[in-house]
Amino acid sequence: MATTDVQGRAVAGTGGGAPFTWSMVLPMVRAGLFGFTGYFGAAWITAMLAHTVIVNPLPATIGYLVGLLGWVMGSGIWDGWIRRAFGGEESPSLTGVERYFRFSSDPKATAVRYIFFNMTAFLFAGLAAMAIRIELLTPDSTGWWMSEIHYNQTFGIHGLMMLLAVAASAIVGGMGYYLLPMMLGARTVIFPRLLGLSWWLLPPAAVAVFMSPLIGGFQTGWWGYPPLAQNSGAGIVFYTLGAATLLTSSVLGGINIIGTIVYMRAKGMSLGRIPMFVWGLFAAGTILIVEAPATFTGTLMDLSDMILGSHFYTGPTGHPLAYDDQFWWLFHPEVYVFVLPAFALWLEILPTAAQRPVFARNWGIAGILGITMIGAMVGVHHYFTAVSAERMPIFMTITETISIPSGFVFLSALGTLWGARLKLTSPALLCLMAMMNFLIGGLTGIFNADVPADLQLHNTYWVVGHFHYTILGAVIFSWLAGLYWWFPKATGRVVNEFWAKFHAWWFFIFFNMTFLPMFVLGIEGMNRRIAVYLPYLHPLNEFVSISAFFLGAGFLIPLANLLISWRSGKKAPQNPWGSKSLEWHSPSPTPYIVFPEGSDVTVVGPNDNYAAGAPEPFVWAPTTAGK
Repeated sequence: MATTDVQGRAVAGTGGGAPFTWSMVLPMVRAGLFGFTGYFGAAWITAMLAHTVIVNPLPATIGYLVGLLGWVMGSGIWDGWIRRAFGGEESPSLTGVERYFRFSSDPKATAVRYIFFNMTAFLFAGLAAMAIRIELLTPDSTGWWMSEIHYNQTFGIHGLMMLLAVAASAIVGGMGYYLLPMMLGARTVIFPRLLGLSWWLLPPAAVAVFMSPLIGGFQTGWWGYPPLAQNSGAGIVFYTLGAATLLTSSVLGGINIIGTIVYMRAKGMSLGRIPMFVWGLFAAGTILIVEAPATFTGTLMDLSDMILGSHFYTGPTGHPLAYDDQFWWLFHPEVYVFVLPAFALWLEILPTAAQRPVFARNWGIAGILGITMIGAMVGVHHYFTAVSAERMPIFMTITETISIPSGFVFLSALGTLWGARLKLTSPALLCLMAMMNFLIGGLTGIFNADVPADLQLHNTYWVVGHFHYTILGAVIFSWLAGLYWWFPKATGRVVNEFWAKFHAWWFFIFFNMTFLPMFVLGIEGMNRRIAVYLPYLHPLNEFVSISAFFLGAGFLIPLANLLISWRSGKKAPQNPWGSKSLEWHSPSPTPYIVFPEGSDVTVVGPNDNYAAGAPEPFVWAPTTAGK
């Protein structure tokens, strides 16, 4: 639990108690300047040498790689990390506001950057969703809004950004990296500089994907399937490079999660005493480390087919379905990267709101780990229509089996609530809504796992409804619950409960009005990924689009609530929820060094014993500084 050398040499930043000044943003501005200059310079030189234009795949690829390097170097990584490798002394870490705008080894600063990035990506990806629903207001609206080509580009950008730039890191990155050390009794993560680098990979990847229409766009949706990828526009290179960069960032985070949990737990924190939220992070990190390399490699092999003329997936020697196997090896388990931390978050918030220990805690942990293991083997159900009959029953059985460990987690949450006098705070309300949404998503997913039903429902709006109940309905509801729950920890203030609950109900009502009718649309035969549909589907599509506009507008409510509460909200006590988790044993708002030198914590009991007169689960003992 010793303080790192950089923490020990920390200096007060220009932030601290001083007001914000624009000079604090200069490192990020410099990074952007280096990135754009590097991209256009390298793309132009490559185009000249190759006698082509800068929007062709090869110049765009070289430009992206050089631009990414320029962005990272401009962030301050030389002073904050690399100079040390050449015998120089690493700059001490800043503790003020400035650390949020430059490369920093402080995991809290990295996590805060993740939160703002996730919110920004959610905004733009959400606007893309609104554009999709405007297109679908009428059966054939391509004449006045967007062409079918632009429609394909829009839903491809929406899907990739919502998955890899929002859902993949909203809970794991924004809350996970902030809370993981505190929940374990550590002062930092195991590789803080590597974690800091993980965030600086995100913005260039997101910009590349959003800007892909400028160099020709892509028509593949968010999957990048060959051979369509090789014939769908030069913008597909930004898809593959952006996806590969986002996956690299996730893997760096996964390495930190696993390493920190294994090696940096406080004394006495056995595996049985690890907080439930940490178990969810452990599951997500395991999936990323084990399964992301296959999909990462697949995207680069796809890119190689486009710019180097290889034939991994195309041509007479290529195997397009091999890409499916590599892609879905991660991208169905990736759903559990989103969902398992949300499950664990329920089991962190609801016991405190109910003032009861987690029911069947070990079974809940077994459920989380069981989903992690079985989830690696279920991706084939995404393309039952393209595999041999011999594979279908195998993967149908495996996919349906995953409902067993999922049931363990649900029963653990329901057992915790059974007979309890629940204090219905806004985070607890959102958790209950997330559970209800995921239940619908899980039940409808059984039909996607069952081969005869899937062959009828495949590529219909039934799948769109199921997927959004699983991700938007479970993960984003839980994300908001976590933001409200730990907002006092980060800011020292509480959110306005009235507006938090008001938005929860707004979100729940219009979410169901938007996505529940999609199951009917799917049964009625409406295909997904299309801009033009038959007129008999118009009334229900119009209802869905109008509901979606209300749903999208409703996200302005929590945004305003969080901003206003941050600036002028009611000051929070150190432990406003009465939680017994270790992160609430430090001051709020969180100081730069959470657990100062001079004492270390020893875990002596479970952190969810809410019985009257129960002893504190943590004991603080003096220690020698630096040890």
